[in-house]
Amino acid sequence: MTGSTRRNILGTALCVAASAAAIATHLNHRGTLPHLNFLTGWVLFAVMLLLTAFNARKKLPFLPLGAAETWLHLHIYAGFFTVALFAIHLNYRLPRGTFEIVFAWLYVAVMASGIAGWFISRSVPKRLTTRGGEVLYERIPAIRRQLQEQAESLALQSVPAAHSATIANFYTTQLKDFFEGPQNLALHFFEIRRPVNMLLNKIGDLNRYLNKKEQETLDKIAELVREKDGLDYHYALQLSLKSWLFVHIPLTYSLLVWTLAHIVLVFAYSGGAQ
Repeated sequence: MTGSTRRNILGTALCVAASAAAIATHLNHRGTLPHLNFLTGWVLFAVMLLLTAFNARKKLPFLPLGAAETWLHLHIYAGFFTVALFAIHLNYRLPRGTFEIVFAWLYVAVMASGIAGWFISRSVPKRLTTRGGEVLYERIPAIRRQLQEQAESLALQSVPAAHSATIANFYTTQLKDFFEGPQNLALHFFEIRRPVNMLLNKIGDLNRYLNKKEQETLDKIAELVREKDGLDYHYALQLSLKSWLFVHIPLTYSLLVWTLAHIVLVFAYSGGAQ
């Protein structure tokens, strides 16, 4: 068993134990302890601040605040722990009123985006490795342009070489749009290769009607199509890896602001925990 596996098992066990203990304590004392909702609310707010601090930790790597991996594990398991805290604070009921409903949906959105990000950050690097290793994201547009220029050059050169515009016309009608920009991003994320396979089938069908010289040219273009498809695969997965934070972080701060508004309203209308 690897060290990472042991940490995951230990973290999961502690998260489940803490959640069960919190729920059991609440069920046993909610009828006897006054203002228990205030206490659960403050605990939930404190854990939310801890979760938000993870983003600050990433922006201050030079400070001796502990290893980033430790913070990541703490962030994940503390995030799952808030599910129990949130259920306790709602007293295991569905929210009522516009403010509470928006609050609950914000929390669900933050949790969902966090889980999606956790899945993406775990799966994407492994998937990229199976497709030839990671290509630097910043270099992808330049590589795409190179592939486009090579394909266009081969198509144009085929006209005087073969005294035929067949390949050039095929490039214009079938391949020009494919090479000009990223294609099938959502399909790449789900490992669906049907569009590029259809394109390669069209190339194969055309290849049967060409002479040997034209076939060699079209084979080179087909190889460029495969390279471009692999490049789009890397672009799609790396884009998902980079962009999910642009959803998760704004939602997190929105939830934090909504929580602060919730605290103000509670104390304004109840006079605080007298």
